[in-house]
Amino acid sequence: MKKRAQTGFTLLEIMAVIIIIGILGAVILPNVMGTGEKAKVSAARTDMAQISAELDLFKLEIGRHPTSQEGLDALLKNPGGIANWNGPYTKKKEMKDPWLTDYKYTTPGANGQPFELKSLGADRQEGGEGVNADIIKN
Repeated sequence: MKKRAQTGFTLLEIMAVIIIIGILGAVILPNVMGTGEKAKVSAARTDMAQISAELDLFKLEIGRHPTSQEGLDALLKNPGGIANWNGPYTKKKEMKDPWLTDYKYTTPGANGQPFELKSLGADRQEGGEGVNADIIKN
């Protein structure tokens, strides 16, 4: 009778594959991990540019930007007492950033700007760095 040669992987071959997978994971994983939060920062900037345009449309029709007290809700519904309000000026149902926190709106804005629109970033707190930094649109 002939003996069959056994086929399979040796322990050394299996260990080499595990080491290669570990090295690839160590190199690739950190680059992929922060992508979601960076995308949210980009989405917030895009969203704020859109809201800024909607605020300018409000000003074009009403003659002024919403007051700080009226806030961004003035884009959604007539805050009362505005005869020529012709909104809603946005298709959004609520004014929240990608981290589900309300955008902060103040008027007048800093440095003589008519308004300031702010997202507190991923940490939802004033200040911060990287994806936690405040995003400000004047």
